[in-house]
Amino acid sequence: MAQRKEIGAGEPHYRKLMDALLKQGVERLGLMTGWAWHDDPRHLLFTLSRYKFVAKMMAGRNCVLEVGCSDGFATRLVAQTVKSVVAVDFDSQFINDAIERQSDRWPIEFRLHDLLVTSVSGEFDGAFALDVIEHIPPVQEDRFLNNICSSLTANGIVIIGTPSLASQQYASPQSKEGHVNCKTADELKMTLLRHFSQVFIFSMNDEVIHTGHSNMAHYYMALCCSRASIAKA
Repeated sequence: MAQRKEIGAGEPHYRKLMDALLKQGVERLGLMTGWAWHDDPRHLLFTLSRYKFVAKMMAGRNCVLEVGCSDGFATRLVAQTVKSVVAVDFDSQFINDAIERQSDRWPIEFRLHDLLVTSVSGEFDGAFALDVIEHIPPVQEDRFLNNICSSLTANGIVIIGTPSLASQQYASPQSKEGHVNCKTADELKMTLLRHFSQVFIFSMNDEVIHTGHSNMAHYYMALCCSRASIAKA
């Protein structure tokens, strides 16, 4: 009968892993991410794919703002490709959880902040908000976007990710809870064109981002460039 191996006694190329395990323990998922892994593991894949798209588009930026970071679990993907990240959320439970799990290797600055109240202090050459705008009442969406734009540099870009309006008939009750502002691709583009001169809408189904027929997309990723004058809130 084979003998059970002790920690660190396995193959040599696992030593680094075991050393880290003994030193800092196993990293845990965040509040929101842990629930997704328990309830619907596929959703975690979709979330990570969206953050990977942001990371690719933002690569090389100096300071990037994430609006509505939730537990901040996937924010590391963006932190890998930019110089610094400030991540904000209006929910103190999520921010406290993100700070508690903070890693020295990935120094993300987490802040408690409500974009419907005021803009975030600092200057950012990139910003993104995934799964946020659909929770913003339409009468407040311009205030929300204005507050993002007012912290941008002249060449700053913004990425907005949101479920499509067509997808809502297939969404679970929990998934669409609080969704008060889902849009078609054309409606999303028109909203964002009040704040940017250039808006590019990408479709997304599961973890695949593409330029296919927008009415069949489950999710949209909007890349916004050339900040326009502040819209009337």
